Amino acid sequence: MSEFSLFAVLMVGLLGGVHCLGMCGSIVGIFTTQVPKEKTRWPFHLAYSAGRIASYALAGALVGVIGQAGLLMRDALPVQHLLFGLSSVMLILLGLYLAGVWGAVRRLERVGGVLWQRLQPLTTRLLPVNTVPRALGLGALWGWLPCGLVYSVLLTALASGSATQGALIMAAFGLGTLPNLLAIGLFWESVKGWVQSPHVRLVAGIIVVSFGVYGLYKVGYTFAVHGWSGACHVAA
Repeated sequence: MSEFSLFAVLMVGLLGGVHCLGMCGSIVGIFTTQVPKEKTRWPFHLAYSAGRIASYALAGALVGVIGQAGLLMRDALPVQHLLFGLSSVMLILLGLYLAGVWGAVRRLERVGGVLWQRLQPLTTRLLPVNTVPRALGLGALWGWLPCGLVYSVLLTALASGSATQGALIMAAFGLGTLPNLLAIGLFWESVKGWVQSPHVRLVAGIIVVSFGVYGLYKVGYTFAVHGWSGACHVAA
């Protein structure tokens, strides 16, 4: 399932631009205005996203370790398949959110609120963003901003049952978000109308939902063929 997971989360990051615009558009806009006018914006935005993706990868590694601990029960329960099924359900909910049908995913953002309250004061020490290292540090902190999109993908990292796979999954997701956030930062006025289009949101949502449905199909097929006890010993 790992190849499917990497491709799916990469596409989720790419198609999640409709969420990134609403969630992070203003942040990126403020960040862009702080870049000294005499300096090129590209290095700042790349450093910003590099720090953000590094934080995603770290979070993925941490939940991957937790998932690995859960796999110790694999002889009694098909833990990895159940977690993968849960992550597939979250992809469906995420797709519905991106399509503008249901906003339940936003409730997940409350989960990280406590951690963000501790990290947010650190961001003021990196302002104004007049150097690339400051952009890198600010991006690393921003990677912990409460985000339902990120939390949904973290479930896939959890289901991987591996620190390495968890980090790769979240890094792939971060790379998927890169084009959107670079476009928002560098060409805000040009992309704003396109990303906010209801038709774009609908198409993006349908594609993400299809990933979730396919994931549930694979889990269901495993249980249908191997049964509950057999699924405990089937490699994911």
